[in-house]
Amino acid sequence: MEQAGPASACPGMTQQNLQWAVPVMRAGYAGRGLIYLVVAVLSLLAIWRGSTPEGTGEAMASLERAWWGIALLALIAIGLAAYGIWRLVAAFWDLEAHGSEAKGIIARIGQVVTGLIHLGLAFTAAAILMPSSSGSNGGSSLDKWTAKIMQMPFGQWIVGIAGLIGLGAGIYYIWKGVSHKYMENLRAKPMTLKLQPALTTGLVANGAVIAIVGFLLAYAAWTLNPSEAGGLAEAFDWLREKPYGTVLVTALAVGLLGFSLFCFVNAVYRIVPKLKTDDMETLARRLAS
Repeated sequence: MEQAGPASACPGMTQQNLQWAVPVMRAGYAGRGLIYLVVAVLSLLAIWRGSTPEGTGEAMASLERAWWGIALLALIAIGLAAYGIWRLVAAFWDLEAHGSEAKGIIARIGQVVTGLIHLGLAFTAAAILMPSSSGSNGGSSLDKWTAKIMQMPFGQWIVGIAGLIGLGAGIYYIWKGVSHKYMENLRAKPMTLKLQPALTTGLVANGAVIAIVGFLLAYAAWTLNPSEAGGLAEAFDWLREKPYGTVLVTALAVGLLGFSLFCFVNAVYRIVPKLKTDDMETLARRLAS
């Protein structure tokens, strides 16, 4: 008898009908892993040379200088687009089993937002590949968008709420790593068992980045200063200004290297909750037994 998976979200849709979403999800996590690997490696090299690590856009722009970088950038663009599509599909058919109550709806809205963000990153990567592209033009695109939004009616509130949501999301990912909640959606394999500490560290580091970016966005709204907002590069700058800043920046870069590993492992071993079958043993179940 065929299981009815996410049929409640869309009549006629069964587990079998939605199996195509699994390879899209895996390609998406692989692309996400690539971009974080590039960012982490370039950040560590920058720290080694005594300079400031750059953000995601700058890291992608730097790849166009070599033929292998262009090939890698193309793979990243495809992967990020796949991840964006996966998040939208997961939200629409509730493939992550969040449910239709208030908490679940908020989680699915978050999936839509992250899906659109990753589609935007994919577009950025593709734009860099275009002959007319001049790469990164300096500055943070986030603070430019923040400035535009803050000029709108209630713009300060919109930016502030977005910042608080980002801060909350970052704290959630930190909790997800520390509590090992992510293990509920990973298959129990020798590799996932051995890499558990690195996976936890990577997810916590990603949560820290999201929380810092959210905080900077909220602070920009509070001070009515769009230049306070920013992405990963600004998060690095913010940490560098703190006591033991170089140590903190280095720790974050190493953590992002762990998050790239987290993405690659998810690309191979992640389980889609609504498409899960009884023969799939999760890492959480293995460790609990």
